[in-house]
Amino acid sequence: MKATQHLHAAPFHTTQWTRVCLAKADSEDGRRALADLCDAYYEPVVAYLRSVLRDADAAREMSHAFFAEVLAGGKITGAEPERGRFRFYLLGAVRHFAAHQHEAGTRQKRGGGVHALSLDTESLQVADPKGATPEAVFDRQWAITVLARAMSALEAESRMQGRPDLVEHLRPWLMGESGYGDQAATAAKLGLSAQAMKSLVHRLRSRFRQCVKAEVASTLKDTATVEDEMHALFVALGT
Repeated sequence: MKATQHLHAAPFHTTQWTRVCLAKADSEDGRRALADLCDAYYEPVVAYLRSVLRDADAAREMSHAFFAEVLAGGKITGAEPERGRFRFYLLGAVRHFAAHQHEAGTRQKRGGGVHALSLDTESLQVADPKGATPEAVFDRQWAITVLARAMSALEAESRMQGRPDLVEHLRPWLMGESGYGDQAATAAKLGLSAQAMKSLVHRLRSRFRQCVKAEVASTLKDTATVEDEMHALFVALGT
């Protein structure tokens, strides 16, 4: 079964250390929290494995196997707040899983009864054609996922305020993708003056950044490290 097949349909959930701890519980709430974690980190794990394996289908297959093991309770027990950032823990877990699968596959190819040389995780660190390491690919997809979840939160707020399409109209300015002259046309479409449009964009950009910081903070034990993690996010995006 594909553990994360409802990824895009799932409601927004905050991935807090309290949820990580809850995910260890053998209960319905614990299983739901664990599924939320899998949903939140599915694409970064796939991106990492795609970079390692150089095969998109194999990466998806191994990702499903990894998350199936996570959902079965085999991986999350070692995640502790004292270790800091959940993404660091998960990256270490998937690196170990990939190395173990590689080693198991090597033993099988050699006949099963022959003991293969042990492989450490560094043996799998193959850079992609552009020079990015699998860890950098993981971090970039993590950053993209954080932005997407923050944007979803902002869209939800806009819907609750009775303006369901507002964020979609202003997305280019929120994401820094707008071109010169576009703002006037969008302002006219929204029935706003140029000054009102400018103020609205400024307000929503500020709120979007708050949503990004909230999403980042939710994966940390110590909120004092939020700015460091925000810096890591921008570095991962190449900005």
